[in-house]
Amino acid sequence: MILIFGGVYQGKLDYANERFKLSESDVYRCGDEDACMPEGKQVIYELDKWLLALVRADADTDAAIQQFIASNRSAVVICNDISCGIVPEDPMLRKWREVTGRALAEVARGSEEVVRLFCGIPTRLK
Repeated sequence: MILIFGGVYQGKLDYANERFKLSESDVYRCGDEDACMPEGKQVIYELDKWLLALVRADADTDAAIQQFIASNRSAVVICNDISCGIVPEDPMLRKWREVTGRALAEVARGSEEVVRLFCGIPTRLK
């Protein structure tokens, strides 16, 4: 697994498209209303939205994250880092922020490579 993460609008998908020569059909775009497991594509995009759907569904996020990692060992995973900035007042959004941080740590731990994008510039962390 390869993890690409960074802030919103930092060029993560453009970087992946350029590096891996992707077509639109290679990319699974997560939605914040769909708690179904994203799998079976070369790229899983906006993992944070899937995590929000899990939080909204009051799912067992720890188990879902472990299952996601086991099911997507060869995928490129792209996730927005939502851990910076103002802490949300809404308890559900605070939980989503926490879940996303824990998920990024777990996915990074299970990844062969981790790349952070900032201002369109990739930095390989692992």
